[in-house]
Amino acid sequence: MSSRAKLTSSSRDPRDSLVRQGFRALRSMRGVIFSYGAYELDDEANRVDRDSVWEFLSTQAYWSRFRTRADFEKQLASAWRVVGAYETATGRQAGFARAVSDGVAFAYLADVFVMPEARGMGLGKELVATMIDRGPGAGFRWTLHTADAHGLYRKYGFADPDETYLERPRRPH
Repeated sequence: MSSRAKLTSSSRDPRDSLVRQGFRALRSMRGVIFSYGAYELDDEANRVDRDSVWEFLSTQAYWSRFRTRADFEKQLASAWRVVGAYETATGRQAGFARAVSDGVAFAYLADVFVMPEARGMGLGKELVATMIDRGPGAGFRWTLHTADAHGLYRKYGFADPDETYLERPRRPH
């Protein structure tokens, strides 16, 4: 099998058994391409349109407006994995997700978004599924923060934290 594999989803349900079977062999690989309608999802970090992602995060994402471009570049450079969604015909960035991880058992999902013109077609669901279920972190414990997408993430097994979870909130520097 080459270092890059191309698979096509026959179902919108990422837990479909055929999709799961196809991705079992790819869990430890980088550079997966997954076709989804008029889009492809790819975890090749060099393919990310940094300007497009920065523009969205700095102007439209409620969770990211405090960051500077330098902060964003550091986060992108140190990301454990990124998944981009791209228009197949043009290569244009249509969505993005980033993860931080220890690479063994734990990961944090961040900066998940779909460009406004690509919304309503299930691309956000595919971004989440590709990041957490189709790749090297499929067996990890995943965490995230969200103010408005609880329903989406619950579909992928995310739940309210239990009594063992503590968090220190962000402090101004």
